[in-house]
This record gives sequence, C-alpha cells and structure tokens, in this order.
Amino acid sequence: MKNKLSLFLKIFMGCSYGFLYLPIFTLIIFSFNASRQITVWQGFSLQWYETLLQDTVLIRSAWNSLQIATCAATLAVILGTLAATALVRFGRFRGRSFFGILATAPLVMPEVITGLSLLLLFVGLEQTVGWPKGRGLVTIIIAHTTLCMAYVTILVRGRLAEMDLSLEEAALDLGAHPLKVFTAITLPLISPALISGWLLAFALSLDDLVLASFVAGPGSSTLPMVIFSSIRFGISPKINALATLIITGVGISVLLAGWLMHRKRY
Repeated sequence: MKNKLSLFLKIFMGCSYGFLYLPIFTLIIFSFNASRQITVWQGFSLQWYETLLQDTVLIRSAWNSLQIATCAATLAVILGTLAATALVRFGRFRGRSFFGILATAPLVMPEVITGLSLLLLFVGLEQTVGWPKGRGLVTIIIAHTTLCMAYVTILVRGRLAEMDLSLEEAALDLGAHPLKVFTAITLPLISPALISGWLLAFALSLDDLVLASFVAGPGSSTLPMVIFSSIRFGISPKINALATLIITGVGISVLLAGWLMHRKRY
C-alpha cells in the first residue's frame, strides 16, 4: 500500500517549490514584456531578444562564461576523479590526510582569500617565468578549476567508497590491466557521479563572480561581472531575455543528464 502525503506536506512542498521556482518563472515571463520597466507588464513582445542579439558586450561575456565553465568543469572532473581515486584506492599512503585536506580546502576557504592568493600567484609566475602573460580566460579557468575540483572530489569519492569491488577484482583475476579495468569498469560505474560533478562544476563556474573579478583581465569579463557592473545603471529587460536562454539551455542539459543516469540505473 502506497503512503499518501498529508495535506500539510502537500502545502509545505507547494510553498517550498513556489519559493524556489516562482521567481524564475516570473523572470521568464517578463523577458517577453514590451515595457522597459522590468516589473510593469505592458504586453507581449520579443524586442528584448532582438536587442540582446545586438548587444556585443553581453554576447561576448556570455560566450566567455560558457567557454570558461565548459573547460573548468571538464578539468575539474578529470582532476577530481584522479584525486578521489588516489584517496579511496591507494590505501593509507604517506601524506594522505594532508592531500585530502588540500583537495577539499576550497570548500571552506573564503573566495576572497582564494582569489587574492591566485592573483598573487599569477603575478609572481608572470614575473618569474613569463607565464601567464596578463590575466584572461586561462587564469579564470585555472581559478574555477581549483574551486570546482573540490566538489567533484567529494562526489566521486563517495561513489567510489560505496562501489562493489567484485567486478574489478574479477577482471584483474582474468588478466585485465589495471588501466583497462579503470576505463572499462570503474568509469562506467561511477558515471552518474561524474555527470553530476560536471553539471555542478559547470553551474558553479557559470555563476562565479568573486574569483573571476580577481583573476580576469581586459577583454575577459564574464557574464556575472557584466551584469553586476550594470546594476548601478539599472537592470535592462534584455538581461531577463539572456537569463531565459541560459535557463532553457541548462534545463535541457539537466533533463538529458537525468535521462542518461536513469538509463545507467535500469
């Protein structure tokens, strides 16, 4: 017999989901508003989408953010997976505790401190070895990878710790190379954690403002930086249009990832 939700739980869940998603739906609706005032509805219009396509600054900053988020999420998944594998599968090697602390330190470190530290590091490297030449997309990617790698390490580490080792042991007994076992058995089994980690890292990078403000240079402004700097002049409805496009893209990606994880499970 299935348990039915009580009326109180239904009301509580409805209020919770409304609190979380009603502002997003409002933003999407007002992206089609004909008025320049973002809180006054004056009819349906697509003018702000047309205006958005003509705003080269916003388009370039959005493209920068997408490039940075994609690269940072991919690097974070690779490095985070390697770090989690070392922590779970390599036993109690010397320095394991210290390595675990370093891998997860960005989780508790204030972003202001992390950003300032990375800025000093990049300036010192440029003066010492000549790289990187100034700040730009590369330095932002490195900064975001440093932050996102910690989240991926936690996700993949938990998945590896609870995974059944019998399949890997059977493959090793049959003569498979450890690298082959890792790529053919381990990676498919932990793929839900990898997908979740990539999506989380992508969202964190796309949303970051503090780290990017420290390590960005001329011509490498991200979308959060441009939006934050434009607040002093008032928010234009074209920001709503851009946010709607991003929400649509992220929503499709999440649905696709959920479908892939569902297929892996069943």
